[in-house]
Amino acid sequence: MRIIPAIDIIEGKCVRLSQGDYNTKKIYNENPLEVAKEFEEYGIKYLHLVDLDGAKSSQIINYKTLELIATKTNLKIDFGGGIKSNDDIRIAFESGANQITGGSIAVQNPTLFNEWISEYGSEKIILGADAKDRKIATHGWLESSELDVIEFIKEYHIKGIDYVICTDIAKDGMLQGTSNELYQEILANANIKLIASGGVSSIDDLIKVKELGCEGAILGKAIYEGKIELKDLVQFTI
Repeated sequence: MRIIPAIDIIEGKCVRLSQGDYNTKKIYNENPLEVAKEFEEYGIKYLHLVDLDGAKSSQIINYKTLELIATKTNLKIDFGGGIKSNDDIRIAFESGANQITGGSIAVQNPTLFNEWISEYGSEKIILGADAKDRKIATHGWLESSELDVIEFIKEYHIKGIDYVICTDIAKDGMLQGTSNELYQEILANANIKLIASGGVSSIDDLIKVKELGCEGAILGKAIYEGKIELKDLVQFTI
């Protein structure tokens, strides 16, 4: 299972939120590159980079941070937040993203999102399935929809999506464990590469989602709050 630490960016700084609430913002480092380099030093190969300013404003904002990390490290970066247009996705890839994650765009403009799947391929486009009470949320989780998360993923799998990041918003940043029942249900309904996100609080949580069959796991606050030490992740990265 791939270990994918997260760096969330607001105004160029490394932050974390709780349950997607921008009012809970906590700055962990003024220099995201410093954080990314530390991840790499411990054998981490992947990074989940989220442009929270972009998610809120519906256009890519922090692409310079993406470019900096991509040029100064060898991390394979999946980038999301505010990618809503052909210009946005072009900028993201030109700035060094290995993959992009589309969530809101997949809900609001499925025609365009499907075009990206066809143009860039299923290895480059990740479906962001962020859910609260099983319903898909958009715009940096500020808006909700009536779309059921399982049906949403199944429909896009039929259209060619292989990679899915599923975040249970109620769990995100709370350090209270992962949504294992939801992940189990998703994997039973769609033959996808599922990346678990939200709620990781310990190595045990990572072991559980690995046993479920998740292809990857995103973790953030558990690292920043010292619940998981980077040296303890070596067992997953060797």
